[in-house]
Amino acid sequence: MSQQNFVVEQYTARARDYVTSVVHSTGADLDQIEAELRGHAEARVLDLGCGGGHVSYKAAPLVAEVVACDVTQSMLDVVATTAAERGLGNIVVRRAAAEKLPFEDGYFDMVLCRFTTHHWQNMDAGLREARRILKPAGRAVFIDVVAPADRTLDTHLQAVELLRDVSHVRNYSTAEWVSALSRSGFAIEGITTRTLRMDFPVWTARTRTKAAHVEAIRSLQMTAPAIVKQHFAIGEDGGFDLEAATMVVRAVG
Repeated sequence: MSQQNFVVEQYTARARDYVTSVVHSTGADLDQIEAELRGHAEARVLDLGCGGGHVSYKAAPLVAEVVACDVTQSMLDVVATTAAERGLGNIVVRRAAAEKLPFEDGYFDMVLCRFTTHHWQNMDAGLREARRILKPAGRAVFIDVVAPADRTLDTHLQAVELLRDVSHVRNYSTAEWVSALSRSGFAIEGITTRTLRMDFPVWTARTRTKAAHVEAIRSLQMTAPAIVKQHFAIGEDGGFDLEAATMVVRAVG
């Protein structure tokens, strides 16, 4: 089974959970996306890995067209329904993997990609595709949880992410992001980091994490070294902090 099919298998039943998720439907990063889109009323925008569609809903009133793209059909069905309910007629949905997008070269003015790269089978291939379908000097915004540079902290993060969601591939460090974006034909205009507090029961319920995995995560948290507990601000209830980065880039070359 390919990584894309495995992601589909894991997320098919979760689509509605991501529409109602507070973490995904709100945030300063969405406000930043809105600010980036203002003044671009004629733009055609790709919401790459749209999930519950919150980027699309934010972008649609500001631009000419939004294509919401995801590998999971149930996510696209929910996005199409929600867009219709909200009167956002300029949102269309398209099923595709990030690594193989069904769009012509230079088709979009902007690509927006939020909390999805950690599921991609091949980060570089997905970024190259994003660059390919952008117009010359087109811009993109990539947002995802970023891993700490410290190996101990990185190992803890990847372990709990995988236990929580078995389709997780990797949270990349900021340095890994910078290198991958450069290799893929992007110039970085700015990086903004933000701390997100994860409510443990909500965090695991959203992915319908198995009880045995929830127990394993709590065991890792409780037995982790002090550096891990301090960095992630792990609480007695399991709540903890994640760092997310918003990377604004433009196509070059």
